[in-house]
Amino acid sequence: MTCRISVLGVGYLGATHAACMAELGHEVMGVDTDPAKLSKLAAGEVPFYEPELSEILQKNISAGRLTFTSSYDDAAAFADVHFIAVGTPQKTGELAADLTYVDSVIDNLVPRLRKPTTIFGKSTVPVGTAERLGIKARELAEHGHIPEVAWNPEFLREGYAVKDTLQPDRLVVGVDKNTPGRAIEVAKRVYSQLIKDGVPFVETDLATAELVKTSANAFLATKISFINAMAEICEVSGADVTELADAIGYDTRIGRRFLNAGIGFGGGCLPKDIRAFMARAGELGVDQALTFLREVDNINMRRRTGTVDKVRTLLGGSLVGAKIAVLGAAFKPESDDVRDSPALNIAGQAQLQGATVTVYDPKAMENSRRIYPTLIYASSVEKACEQADAIMVLTEWREFNELEPSKISKLVRKKIIVDGRNCLDAENWIDHGWYYYGPGRSLSGPIDA
Repeated sequence: MTCRISVLGVGYLGATHAACMAELGHEVMGVDTDPAKLSKLAAGEVPFYEPELSEILQKNISAGRLTFTSSYDDAAAFADVHFIAVGTPQKTGELAADLTYVDSVIDNLVPRLRKPTTIFGKSTVPVGTAERLGIKARELAEHGHIPEVAWNPEFLREGYAVKDTLQPDRLVVGVDKNTPGRAIEVAKRVYSQLIKDGVPFVETDLATAELVKTSANAFLATKISFINAMAEICEVSGADVTELADAIGYDTRIGRRFLNAGIGFGGGCLPKDIRAFMARAGELGVDQALTFLREVDNINMRRRTGTVDKVRTLLGGSLVGAKIAVLGAAFKPESDDVRDSPALNIAGQAQLQGATVTVYDPKAMENSRRIYPTLIYASSVEKACEQADAIMVLTEWREFNELEPSKISKLVRKKIIVDGRNCLDAENWIDHGWYYYGPGRSLSGPIDA
């Protein structure tokens, strides 16, 4: 049941989807306007870090199932199924999502279509977008070839994107119930292998499909900010937020995942998606339904400033002249993505307050330099920690989790460690004479280390 597929936009989402659809046996063409990105992908190089993706990309290029182009004419002639995978960034100065790129795909593709076609949206968009794009597609269609627009949201976790595409926990497809077409049949053909493997297939309407993605992100963001709010209470009451999370996590209605207190969430999805969700609710006249997300966002941002405040307090009330080692720049491990990274934001704040900040990350150094060129970047953990007055672990890479306190003790000026992700063995660091701070934890150790 092979399909001929185009993926429009080959950034993080699009490149992953294109390679994985080819891995399922389909003939796939990736389309983008960025020649540098296309050149790298065509050569089998992934322009970002994502485990397993490079191998799948190279395998399917070699097999002839995956090609790349900048031509919409080629895509229209080649494919029977098109996936929209372009970005929907936050508008400058606003909460709302910028849908320029999504609209551009419809504007450029639809007039070129000369055969029956199904267009699936994968980009995260405000509810109502798919219906609007369907209307636009019908207006732009020529020669009677009116495409069907459906929505098939993505649920990728950076660091696990290949697994989440080839072994998803569900497939959601929304269609226009007022204009029945073949989208469900086409989707089942595209994902036939996954459905055969037992992946749940959820058929719904356009608006619900859009809301599945945005509401899932809103729920996850709320869960993370909830435990961070509890961390603030734990710190002033003497409780331990990790033990609290373990205890409430046994409740199957709550669950333990995403209950890790720390410096908060970041990346290219959760922050901008919850803000766009709030903006869309306001446009629909139900802004009060999502006012709680404002506090979710506030708590999240407060974790960043609070972490800088804590380090300043530990260093005597001022960061001027202090040397700080920041371990981690990516917003999460197994990624080189530094978009809205809490780690880099904290590093930047500390520098603005007078500290000399040296950053090390296993994968995100190049991207970090582009955004924060004034920070100092080290080639290793050891180089970053030399003569440091405080170490801040801000991304939970395994390399950092497994650090030996005895080895690091020889490098620093002061034995102060801030575990921004609660990922270290706190008692081990304390036993080696370090002052340890983790959000929402009562453990400490000697401050005069």
